[in-house]
Amino acid sequence: MIVSWNWLKQYVDLDMPVEELTDRLTMAGLNLEGIEDVAGDLGIDLEVTSNRPDCLGHIGVAREIGVLYDRTFTVPNPQPPTIAETTASVTSVDIECADLCPQYFARMIRGIKIGPSPNWMQGRLKTLGIVSINNVVDITNYVLMECSQPLHAFDFDKLRGRRIVVRRAKPEEKITAIDQREYLLDPEMCIIADAEHPVAIGGVMGGLETEIGNGTVNVLVEAAEFAPLSIRNTARKLNLHSDSSFRFERGIDPCQLDWASRRCCELILELAGGELLDDPVITGSVPVIERPAIMLRLAQISRILGIDVPKTETIKILTELGLIQSGKATDGTVAFVPPSWRRDLTREVDLIEEVARIHGYDQIPADVPVPLRPSAKTHRDRVTGAVRDMLTASGFFEAVTMSFVNGNLCDLFTPRGRLPKLAVEHSSRRHENVLRQSLVPSLLVSRRENERHGTFNADLFEIAKVYLKAAPGEPENTVEPTMISLVSGRSFSETKGILETLAGQFNRAAAVTVRESDVPQFVCGRRAEILLNDQLWGWLGEIERSVSDQLDLRDAVTVAEVELSVLEAVADLTPTFTLLPQFPAVDRDLNFVLDDAVTWQKLENVVHSAAGPLLDSVSFGGQYRGKQIAVDKKSYVVRISYRALNRTLTAEDVDRAQADVITACEQQLGATLR
Repeated sequence: MIVSWNWLKQYVDLDMPVEELTDRLTMAGLNLEGIEDVAGDLGIDLEVTSNRPDCLGHIGVAREIGVLYDRTFTVPNPQPPTIAETTASVTSVDIECADLCPQYFARMIRGIKIGPSPNWMQGRLKTLGIVSINNVVDITNYVLMECSQPLHAFDFDKLRGRRIVVRRAKPEEKITAIDQREYLLDPEMCIIADAEHPVAIGGVMGGLETEIGNGTVNVLVEAAEFAPLSIRNTARKLNLHSDSSFRFERGIDPCQLDWASRRCCELILELAGGELLDDPVITGSVPVIERPAIMLRLAQISRILGIDVPKTETIKILTELGLIQSGKATDGTVAFVPPSWRRDLTREVDLIEEVARIHGYDQIPADVPVPLRPSAKTHRDRVTGAVRDMLTASGFFEAVTMSFVNGNLCDLFTPRGRLPKLAVEHSSRRHENVLRQSLVPSLLVSRRENERHGTFNADLFEIAKVYLKAAPGEPENTVEPTMISLVSGRSFSETKGILETLAGQFNRAAAVTVRESDVPQFVCGRRAEILLNDQLWGWLGEIERSVSDQLDLRDAVTVAEVELSVLEAVADLTPTFTLLPQFPAVDRDLNFVLDDAVTWQKLENVVHSAAGPLLDSVSFGGQYRGKQIAVDKKSYVVRISYRALNRTLTAEDVDRAQADVITACEQQLGATLR
């Protein structure tokens, strides 16, 4: 926001050096970007944060200066003279989309004379980098930069039906704006129309057809309020940004429309002549702002800032900023109602911040004792840290990828099926504008880039959110779950073992099981749903060659994606101590022939329950289907390890446990030893 030094003098005395002023403004939150001398005036470029739209005009900046320097701050009180004829007798305004345009002020001036603006106005606009057009257009820009309320002037005689209709655009409707470019509108955009066609893109830019020209005699002056989100979406979809849209996106003062409209008409009468019709047409709901009072505990100022600010100074600062004291102050508290132009003030700490920046951050000593409390990692932080440690110890490298992907990449891996995609419309994200529903596609791209740079078989993992739907209020793990994703060149069994180890690191009693999955991107026979304690945890499988070929991947890829919150729920982070084994283990292999329908999981469960207290571990030794066994049969090799904690096992000990295992498998699974 560029402000003019000479223009600011209209509202507040400036008898200090400009360098001192800009330093004070910077310390108060309006950071200096630069100063430029423009024809004897100084253009001061200030960085205005998005929560302070009131400072996007000279009046807002002057108010800040007045409070900082304890100077009298004055604002013009426009009272333009009117004739007896009313505005409603010559025009009307209908709002058909009150959600996009809550209120609209229309004033009518007849008999104006278009010409150049006076030198003083041209000079002030030039300092701001605004080119002078004519007196009426310049006045709308002048008032915009004065109070941050956008305005628009229509050539009234070019409005069909001599009326204004505020509505949504119709499908395939178009408009040529004053930048002489044609724009295709959509039904979510708010437009200003006459009786037949659009004449302006509401809150963004006026139309070429009704712009003010040399032949304009009668002018309709618009001052309106538009919904910020609607203006932001419209400006981005059309890639059309203006001083007006910039302010509407951040929110205007809804109580300032009448003042801005009167101020504009007063200047038009002064500089272009004409006569103003009485009683503006006001359509929509003029807001009655009844904001709740914010209670300020004076003791909180010293607690948070570390310094004492006198009660009288606190009240003086907040009052001069426009807040209204509510009720009578007590020894310990005082209540304030924020003004309509300060929507950002909602909490006690906001008021304390206002006191701090006006009183001066430089008044707070560097060594002031401020109460601090050491922070601690949350349960999730500890879990994710342990996951990273375990996966990096397993040979994986952590990747960080963008949350946005293109639609085709999003479709490469769909474990949850085809969900509606969440997309953004922004000029900087035209190609990759879809929020990812899985981390796997991005990790596959990272693996491909590693291959292209000579790093083959890169094992990657990522812990990040995916975005499934837009449903505010629903639990985070159903809307934006955090996932742990792996992409590896290892086999299905090895990757499954990594997930089992991961779960075992957090809870030794955690049971990881698998069941057949229908994810279409997995190879048939090597695709599974992963369950943790019988709750769906995620998916594991080898990627189909048809999928990896789309990314030009050289090697076969196994991927897994599991949900962090499921692991978090079973995680026991209490450190435990286990003695290292002092006696050797005894390994035995069993080769069972079973029905084809019997899964390894069933066999493993039976072995675990039958082997007894000497069992140390059960592992997969191999699988066989072939000529030596029946067509509907298969064989599993089970590797069983036995160990005692207090002695060396004898052959008889192991034989007894083996016999129990064989009997259980024969009785429960119909297994036979091969």
